[in-house]
Amino acid sequence: MKTNKGSLVRRLKIIEGQVRGLQKMIEEGVYCIDIITQTSAVKQALSNIEDKLMEGHLGTCLVKQIKKGQVEKATKEMLKVYSLKRK
Repeated sequence: MKTNKGSLVRRLKIIEGQVRGLQKMIEEGVYCIDIITQTSAVKQALSNIEDKLMEGHLGTCLVKQIKKGQVEKATKEMLKVYSLKRK
């Protein structure tokens, strides 16, 4: 994650701006479909961040756990991440 940290923080700041924009849109009474379009974009951006975090976790943390013989712990984490991602 260290290598992606800056990229992830930058993406989160963009999302933060989008959420502030959504708040303003609602306060100003912008057309509902336009707001929904923007909320969809925010959800997709968050999903992309989740994907990057999962990719890093699976490729580093879980591999290290398995190499250390912590297979049960790694398996539980994989199942938890899978379950969370499906929601």
